Amino acid sequence: MPIDPAAAFTDRVGTVHGFDEAEGAGTVLGDDGLAAWFHCTRIADGSRSVPVGAAVRYRIEPGPTGLEAVDVAVLPGPADGATGDEAVAVGSA
Repeated sequence: MPIDPAAAFTDRVGTVHGFDEAEGAGTVLGDDGLAAWFHCTRIADGSRSVPVGAAVRYRIEPGPTGLEAVDVAVLPGPADGATGDEAVAVGSA
């Protein structure tokens, strides 16, 4: 699925589809159906992993092998004890 260049750098929401702890890399599936790869160095809070199934906010950028998710930030939700009212900072990794 081609991505509109104008929409490439806008915030997106999706779910972590898979994450390989040994490789430090995973995939995120956007609510729009677009999948993107990410490396743990692209996680906004400096974490080295993201739980599979976690809701995340991220941006898409073109990478050397395809689309990459950057500034990946886990959204608060019931699984982490948050109420959902907390602000989520999306920053550079």
